[in-house]
Amino acid sequence: MNRIAIPHDALVFVGDGRKALFLRNAGDATLLNLSVERVFAHEDPPTHEQGTDRPGRAFKRAGTNLRSAVETTDWHELEKERFTASVAAAMERLVRAEKVKKIIIVAPPRTLAELRHAFHPDVKNRIIAEIDKDLTKHPIWEIEKHLVD
Repeated sequence: MNRIAIPHDALVFVGDGRKALFLRNAGDATLLNLSVERVFAHEDPPTHEQGTDRPGRAFKRAGTNLRSAVETTDWHELEKERFTASVAAAMERLVRAEKVKKIIIVAPPRTLAELRHAFHPDVKNRIIAEIDKDLTKHPIWEIEKHLVD
């Protein structure tokens, strides 16, 4: 990975489908010093608490015995999509309220793709780098290390 210069006061978003960290670089481009601005964590209960466990059945036509299974809903994926949309909205509010100029996005590839679709153009215009890594479970000092190495 090429080293990315993260300017002073830039916002660094580190997230996946369940957790999001909004970090601010209190240091400069040469000496990174990330501080936590906001944390979003999403509880994702087991499937049996979110919906039915068994797939439904559908009739092809009334009066016949032709039935087929209906694909089960992936409640975890739906929750991840909702979480991504809510994080994107929070990012937009933060960009406008705090007048954020530069943003770095760090997320796994799938989440990164979902965020690209969910971000408002005002947010997209401020993104200076995207890094496809999952660093949400790492402490801040390790995130800093991954970003400078």
